[in-house]
Amino acid sequence: MSKRDYYEVLSVGRDASEREIKKAYKRLAMKFHPDRNPGDKEAEVNFKEAKEAYEILTDANKKAAYDQFGHAGVDPNRGGGQGGGGDFGDIFGDVFGDIFGGGRRGGGQRQAARGSDLRYNLELSLEEAVRGLTKELRIPTLASCDSCDGSGANKGSSATTCGTCHGQGQVQMRQGFFAVQQACPTCHGRGKIIKDPCKKCHGEGRVEKSKTLSVKIPAGVDTGDRVRLTGEGEAGEFGAPPGDLYVQVSVREHNIFVRDGNNLYCEVPISFSKAALGGEIEVPTLDGKVNLKIPAESQTGRMFRLRGKGVKSVRSHAVGDLLCKVVMETPVKLNEKQKELLREFEATLTGESKKHSPKAEGFFDGVKKFFHDLNS
Repeated sequence: MSKRDYYEVLSVGRDASEREIKKAYKRLAMKFHPDRNPGDKEAEVNFKEAKEAYEILTDANKKAAYDQFGHAGVDPNRGGGQGGGGDFGDIFGDVFGDIFGGGRRGGGQRQAARGSDLRYNLELSLEEAVRGLTKELRIPTLASCDSCDGSGANKGSSATTCGTCHGQGQVQMRQGFFAVQQACPTCHGRGKIIKDPCKKCHGEGRVEKSKTLSVKIPAGVDTGDRVRLTGEGEAGEFGAPPGDLYVQVSVREHNIFVRDGNNLYCEVPISFSKAALGGEIEVPTLDGKVNLKIPAESQTGRMFRLRGKGVKSVRSHAVGDLLCKVVMETPVKLNEKQKELLREFEATLTGESKKHSPKAEGFFDGVKKFFHDLNS
């Protein structure tokens, strides 16, 4: 299958500037990147096609050869160059370097990498999340070697400039009349060689280590919140800045309360007599018990709001409420006397169901109407 014209692939004219080409590739790369289209073979093909076009049209020599001879001028099988090859990380880093701080286009020594960020999953009880606390965490990480102060070189020695790349971290490889830059194979892009490596870290500048941190968890956190500890991640390479530590919070289920934002919900069982006659009941809160007045003739499922008994927001001073749903509990394990009393009570309601059970009466009236309409 013949290749599409590179200018057509990027939807730019033949007189497009390098900036316009870069902008066009960036748009396509974001659209068809494999990470955004997992398993999509067509997107993968489109991405590689756009990448190949970008590599050719942003290289002055390759672009000149392509403009004069077309694809034949940059076909590596015809001695014309590298075509769509090259390292994806380098090309992608070049295009998005202004966003992510990466990119090494134009040569120069590779910068020591910043340390990786770490994540610690912290599980809290509801009470701990609502009130806040200080936790001692033990974190396994890569720390700067204290024997060589992170340099990787043994005491009394230091890293020397790489003789292959002369400290640039990159070398040029010639293919025909094209010059291709790549990481120096001797120093692996660092620009320096450690001839006498540190005995403790073996020249890496970092060692595995566990550290204990005291972390303050603010009151009101919820599942999904995280606390960032700047500079407490892994140490960077050879003195580069460390990464950060993110403490990811998850809150265990509570046996009484359910949290929804800053509000708390709970179900409170009440007896039949308490629901019918009214009275006071004790209701649990995170600050202790409080008395809740139940009006006479309360129905099961009725919701009562206790203002200010919820959770204080971690992002403001607002405090949520506690919403209590009363659930009438049917008595169990009745003795014969209690059963007889209930039968007598039930008998007193005969003929007055509409008065004492308006919901039930309305329900059965509705059922009768439903079947009448169904059969008519």
